[in-house]
Amino acid sequence: MSTVSAASLEAPAVTEAPEQKKPLKACCACPETKQVRDACIIEKGAESCTELIDAHKDCMRALGFKI
Repeated sequence: MSTVSAASLEAPAVTEAPEQKKPLKACCACPETKQVRDACIIEKGAESCTELIDAHKDCMRALGFKI
């Protein structure tokens, strides 16, 4: 027979917050750079906004997105 005590069968104490943090979606990441980039593309075309596009890509990469 096992010598496991009743205390060891109890659930461990919860030390984390009950609500897990949801992962960030790509559509919601870097709103500042995304808004400026999108406005530039609409007004001037993508060819004229390469610096803003690159800045947004850098921001996304910094958050862990593979772009």
